Amino acid sequence: QVQLVESGGGLVQAGGSLRLSCAASGRTYNMYTLGWFRQAPGKEREFVAAIGRSAGNTYYADSVKGRFTISKDNAKNTVDLQMNSLKPEDTAVYYCAASTALTAQSMGVTRRVDYWGQGTQVTVSS
Repeated sequence: QVQLVESGGGLVQAGGSLRLSCAASGRTYNMYTLGWFRQAPGKEREFVAAIGRSAGNTYYADSVKGRFTISKDNAKNTVDLQMNSLKPEDTAVYYCAASTALTAQSMGVTRRVDYWGQGTQVTVSS
């Protein structure tokens, strides 16, 4: 079992930045590929970014590439999402996720998730 707790959501103006953090606890945190998904009202949950067991293994959705950066701190068992140049269309509930997918790209392509966090709201005003 892996427990995931997100923090850092909030309200920001377009063009601004936010940093989301996800604290992971439970067994074998380092055995999982970690990522972020988001769900806007009336839309399906979509993949945002993932980071593999090696911190250099990352993968992003085209919609956030160049604006968002995913990172992790193995000592603190956290995975962060730095979001810059935010747009109103980034408004959504953001979910932290843990996956047994072997790579970040695999997690992004297959959308395989084994554990979810409870979500944190991000609202970008125009």
